[in-house]
Amino acid sequence: MRGSLGEKIGEGAFADVHAWAPGQVVKLFKEGRPRRVSWWEARMTRAVFAAGAPAPEVLDEVTLEGRFGIVMSRLDGPTLLQLSRTGDMPPEQVGSILATLAISVHETTPPAGVLSLRDWMEGTVRLSGGMLPESIATGILTLIDRLSPGDGLCHCDLHPGNVIMTADGPRLLDWTATVRAPAALDLAVCHILHSELIPELVDDAERPRAVNAAVQSEYARLADMSPVALAAAIEPYLPIVRVFALLAGWPSRALRERLIQRVEAALRPED
Repeated sequence: MRGSLGEKIGEGAFADVHAWAPGQVVKLFKEGRPRRVSWWEARMTRAVFAAGAPAPEVLDEVTLEGRFGIVMSRLDGPTLLQLSRTGDMPPEQVGSILATLAISVHETTPPAGVLSLRDWMEGTVRLSGGMLPESIATGILTLIDRLSPGDGLCHCDLHPGNVIMTADGPRLLDWTATVRAPAALDLAVCHILHSELIPELVDDAERPRAVNAAVQSEYARLADMSPVALAAAIEPYLPIVRVFALLAGWPSRALRERLIQRVEAALRPED
């Protein structure tokens, strides 16, 4: 069933979400968003939904006035971020839901077409137009080779704004950066997002840090791991996630400089 552009019901940095047809929405990407990135999100969302991950169903792809759009099943409910901001859900509960979603993702068999962490990073660096210092671009690929990451499914953008609390349970949006890698990578993403990046953007910096603490604690419990063992597994992936942030172009110049310094320190050979 062909729909038509209806009221705008959501907006993000790179796309607007509009009503489309009964039970459907269209995620319409803003001008300037590379078509290859939007197309890749559609492809990955289709693949992980078919594999059983907690993703929306992709129903169609459209182009409206030169803007690419993904038609998806409509997921009704507030985002986890909205519930957190209003105080309707404490950080401990937000973190618990994120950890449960992470377990669900990590128990899903990676579908065909999902890139390995090595291939994803190499391709993104190549297309970044020199956004990274050459020493970091080379060093981070060497680090990934040394780690020899496993073959699990990772979402790589686990945060409350990407979770819709539907009547059928939480669902994850934005599968653009999904890769084949160990679960530790997703937990490293959560750590960097909530302890280093998001605190730069909000008034209450302790709230995202509390969410991160709850994610790590609950994930360790669900995975039957000690918190110490989980922290040790995450540690080698932190510089990789900081490079993710650099490639994503986080706006603060001071933050970018700190991220570069931390990555360079992690990549520096030990005496």
